[in-house]
Amino acid sequence: MDEKERVQKVLEILENTYPGAHIALKSRTPFQLLVTVMLSAQCTDVRVNKVTPALFERFPDVKSMSEASIEELENLIRSTGFFRNKAKNIKAASRLILERFGGEIPRTMKDMLRLPGVARKTANIVLYNAYGVIAGIAVDTHVKRLSRRLGMTNELNAVKIERDLMTIVPRKDWGKISYVLIDHGRQICTARKPRCPECPVRDICPSASQFA
Repeated sequence: MDEKERVQKVLEILENTYPGAHIALKSRTPFQLLVTVMLSAQCTDVRVNKVTPALFERFPDVKSMSEASIEELENLIRSTGFFRNKAKNIKAASRLILERFGGEIPRTMKDMLRLPGVARKTANIVLYNAYGVIAGIAVDTHVKRLSRRLGMTNELNAVKIERDLMTIVPRKDWGKISYVLIDHGRQICTARKPRCPECPVRDICPSASQFA
């Protein structure tokens, strides 16, 4: 089995192992999805999901969020960490969405990247989950760790990791592969002590022997 075949086999096994893999962040609209993803930076999805009900009850849409006071916004999202910068970006993004995009979340990568606080990971997540638009592969901390452990890339930079993954993952799977890797990273291939004996791809994982 050559390297390309090995990677394809890993992907096939993991996709079959986690057929229901999906985003864990809770939202009701594309705008709320954008906000939840922005809040998830350096924060767990569980924590974000605890914060957003009160946040969206107070500021449920683009217009109300654009008019929010920074102080109140900071207080509502404080426990997600980096709350000052997040509040500033969420308010600024809301204003830009109203002014430049008619109150609608953009549907292209180019336009998404115009929004304050939005980089490729956030844009990929929102485009795929809100509109079914497959523009790339969202690379979070789990995807970074697993793609390196599984021998899919040697890069450390998220943009370069995404580029490598896009060359080996079929385009139709770009949207869901992140959630497959995230589920595997949470359940088996954890950061500190991966449970290699229970891993469905241990026999073809180049890192398995390191944790035996």
